[in-house]
Amino acid sequence: MTSNTDRATDAADAADALGYEQARDELIEVVRRLETGGTTLEESLALWERGEELAKICRRWLDGARARLDAALAGPETDDGTGADPGADGQV
Repeated sequence: MTSNTDRATDAADAADALGYEQARDELIEVVRRLETGGTTLEESLALWERGEELAKICRRWLDGARARLDAALAGPETDDGTGADPGADGQV
């Protein structure tokens, strides 16, 4: 029997295996199939669940990218690590 923890770990591993572009492209295909119709209720539910999983993967990638950008923009203010602006007192 598979526990919820095992399933969560498997989902996280799958997220690591898929890059943003792959997850996004698969999500687009899932949405297209759902919008087109012609699937059984069971197939539609499976597609919906996969779409939710793919959307979470994309969100994680985007959140990670946002955090990296924020960190890069916030970066150290000086090279000496003190955070002081060397030109703030008018001396250069």
